[in-house]
Amino acid sequence: MRRLLLALSLTLGLAVGVSACTAPAEPVALAESTVVIDVRTPAEFAGGHLEGAVNIDVQSPDFEAQISALDPAGSYYVYCRSGNRSAQAIDRMAALGFTDLTNGGSVESASSATGIPVVTGP
Repeated sequence: MRRLLLALSLTLGLAVGVSACTAPAEPVALAESTVVIDVRTPAEFAGGHLEGAVNIDVQSPDFEAQISALDPAGSYYVYCRSGNRSAQAIDRMAALGFTDLTNGGSVESASSATGIPVVTGP
């Protein structure tokens, strides 16, 4: 049993090591009509956000009202600090009838995946 566990842990370690050495993926090409939404607080947004992103704070009491002003048939790329709030926002948007939603994860991951630079300010 001990040998089996050792073999499994070595195999998993090698698999993780190999995947960690994989070359970075090419940036995701967003359609020109895709709306990039940062669902962090306004202070977080001002500290650095993807260029051209719209700030709609998922923790704001009027989140649904702000989202409802958007076209549910549109394409949306949503990100936050870690991917947690963007997942929550996507769930809430889906409940409102939005269907073309992508979770970009963290601001860093979203920037890396799309090639959109991080900028500061409002």
